[in-house]
Amino acid sequence: MADRRVPADLAQPPLRSLVRVQTELGARCTGFLIAPAVVMTAAHCLYLPRVGRFVQPDSVHVLVGYRAGRFRAHARAVRLVVPPGYDPRNEPATTGLDRAVLVLERPVAAGSDVAHLAPVPPSAPAEIRLVGYGQDREEVPVGDPSCRLTGTARDGGGRGLLLHDCEATRGTSGAPLFWRAPDGQWQVIGLQVEARALAGGVAAIVPDTSGGR
Repeated sequence: MADRRVPADLAQPPLRSLVRVQTELGARCTGFLIAPAVVMTAAHCLYLPRVGRFVQPDSVHVLVGYRAGRFRAHARAVRLVVPPGYDPRNEPATTGLDRAVLVLERPVAAGSDVAHLAPVPPSAPAEIRLVGYGQDREEVPVGDPSCRLTGTARDGGGRGLLLHDCEATRGTSGAPLFWRAPDGQWQVIGLQVEARALAGGVAAIVPDTSGGR
């Protein structure tokens, strides 16, 4: 099967919100800015199974616009917030809560560069997009320019999940699942939590912060 993924231009919206999240222990995932000093990523990326706890916030580094060793901005996290119901030791039951919010030591972007979270549209979106730092191309952000939602599911706790056919690998966990709204704006409706070897993946539904807009 041909690999549909292509390098992404992080200088263009909405991808200016994309970041690489990495820990001092070597873990790497994708994330995105939801405020100038706040990042959302997958919680499982920050969990240490050998000791049964999450990493210390100040060991997490956020690199904005990372590509081949260069980036626009860098900051450490000062706070890590994970939904209280998420249990990394029982992923099937809590996948829908697999998200973490990182509060950074300082702003790393303008307000115009942050992602906009939105509720899942009532009908299948015409166009979605997933871009991240896959483990096979971790120095260059890549994305599938032609993919779609394929359905919905629920975790063991009944929380909604989005299924898609965007090609991705490990490392894209925490990446935003963008949807192009009818007005042409890209909005985030999900957060990548599971890749299936270039055969699509699973996204947790992000909480709506639109305030009813």
